[in-house]
Amino acid sequence: MTDPVAITLTASAIATLAFQEVIKSSVADLTKRFTGVAIAKMKDLRDLIWSKLRGNADAENALESAQNGSEEDIADVATYLKAAMKNDLQFASQVQTMAQEINAGKLIDQSNMTMNVYDQAKGWQTKVEGGTAYIGEIHQHGTVPTPDQK
Repeated sequence: MTDPVAITLTASAIATLAFQEVIKSSVADLTKRFTGVAIAKMKDLRDLIWSKLRGNADAENALESAQNGSEEDIADVATYLKAAMKNDLQFASQVQTMAQEINAGKLIDQSNMTMNVYDQAKGWQTKVEGGTAYIGEIHQHGTVPTPDQK
């Protein structure tokens, strides 16, 4: 198994962690997914990124827009962050450490799911954390399936 300390997070993952408080989530939702310590460190990580990227007008614009939850601008922040991390290894180490501490404060969903399926029916259960899940089958009743649909 990989040592958790040795895991290197991408600039994109770090930017997403830093702005997790403003991305499509309420405070209640955030507290269900992260510990209080991890949430507090998100602000510290954002402040560290702000202080490093200050002086670059484009980066500052992206940071300000990212504060409003714009995922597009968070991706732009990740681009500037990646360049800053590449040019300053001490900063990169600092940011990586903080991001790993936040990631370690992620709460694991240990809830149970129960499903009873009868009469040859099909059922799907899934827990999705971020992203898009495409689950199930498509049935078009009253149409003749084409060879590629069988």
